[in-house]
Amino acid sequence: MKIVLAVHGGAWNIPDEQIEANLAGIGTALSAGWEALRGGDDAVDVVEGVIRILEDDVTFNAGRGSHLNRLGRVELDASLMEGDRLDAGAVAAVQRVRHPISLARKVMEESE
Repeated sequence: MKIVLAVHGGAWNIPDEQIEANLAGIGTALSAGWEALRGGDDAVDVVEGVIRILEDDVTFNAGRGSHLNRLGRVELDASLMEGDRLDAGAVAAVQRVRHPISLARKVMEESE
């Protein structure tokens, strides 16, 4: 089976001074994900791991790099889907969660 991995850091007009950091962050996440896939890791594990890398990188509007809402708080959204079983999990406007993608996975795996 041919494997494919695509990673993006959001859809916005990246300021010139942030392009290098964005490319480096995407490269880090993509390399880690690609190596995990080539090593035979489960696709859902790989997707969660790649997103956790992006959530840890302040360059991206996810996790540590999130913008504050008008009340000055960070609220995070995340969703994950496993296509073979059509399972999905999502969270919205969560606070004080280091890795919302992992919480979305927990919702996918442990709720109806």
